[in-house]
Amino acid sequence: MCDCTEKLQNKFDFLRSHLNDISSFKNIYRYAFDFARDKDQRSLDIDTAKSMLALLLGRTWPLFSVFYQYLEQSKYRVMNKDQWYNVLEFSRTVHADLSNYDEDGAWPVLLDEFVEWQKVRQTS
Repeated sequence: MCDCTEKLQNKFDFLRSHLNDISSFKNIYRYAFDFARDKDQRSLDIDTAKSMLALLLGRTWPLFSVFYQYLEQSKYRVMNKDQWYNVLEFSRTVHADLSNYDEDGAWPVLLDEFVEWQKVRQTS
């Protein structure tokens, strides 16, 4: 029993190290889009996208709960692959206070509108 438990713990440690590795996590994150979408659709429906983002970024991205709230009230009903990929990049590069967000950057409109929405909330 002890040997089996120890092996399982080692496997968990190995898998956790993959999730903590930036390159490996990026591959897992990208795979998740195709895994979660309906095969006859090019985009994720927004509820599936929110669930997958919660699973993948919910514990590590300081702005996740705010972004989730934004998606809840937004007009968006789907998330395309470009938006999906850019959410990860945004979560890794933009500070939680949005101070380094570049309005002239090549972010999808979804993220531009999120930043605008959050800045309005911060000032009110």
